[in-house]
Amino acid sequence: MSRLLLLEDDHSLIYGLSFSFEKQGFDADIARTISEALDLWSKNKYELLILDVSLPDGSGFEFCRKVRENSDVPIIFLTASDEETSVIMGLDIGGDDYITKPFKLSILISRINALLRRTEKYNNQNIESNGIKIHLSESVAYKNGHALDLTSGEYKLLCLFMKNPDIVLSKDQILEKLWDINDNYIDNNSVTVYIRRLRVKIEDNPSHPKMIQTIRGLGYKWNVSC
Repeated sequence: MSRLLLLEDDHSLIYGLSFSFEKQGFDADIARTISEALDLWSKNKYELLILDVSLPDGSGFEFCRKVRENSDVPIIFLTASDEETSVIMGLDIGGDDYITKPFKLSILISRINALLRRTEKYNNQNIESNGIKIHLSESVAYKNGHALDLTSGEYKLLCLFMKNPDIVLSKDQILEKLWDINDNYIDNNSVTVYIRRLRVKIEDNPSHPKMIQTIRGLGYKWNVSC
């Protein structure tokens, strides 16, 4: 069940949206002011935000700016203004969609579902554990927010380990998944070399690795509990 945050001060609209969200299987929290929204945002995790622009204590644009300081959660603006400058501002500060009032509830629900699908697809393109995050769509790996300088082989090896957490992989399995086992230049010793080089780049102490563990007589394992 996706959890939404609705920032809106129109009681009749709140009632209609709440009923529609519940019918669609969404779990929605309601905030009628920016201060209420900030309080809810600080305490909960949401998959999508729906923000009115004109509010009793300010603008939904202000709340969007606060959210964008540390989150890329999808945001839809609801507003009575369809002026081009207002639309552009909403999108430029980090909004993902912009719907003008009055609108059909079915249209809003369709926009919400589209954004949630897009976000889910994007999130599935990332792998993360032990402070290491891989952006598969960009073929880039990060450690604690800093890009790692990996060769193609090291990157493929890291992806293999992180996609198979806590699973022991033998050298032969690694060879079969990452390289042509008939390649004369790749053998068990090459796997050992790649693992040693990868450890140097990702482990805090490569001499005593905690992420890529050697399982004696069996192979190697990506340890997600370190």
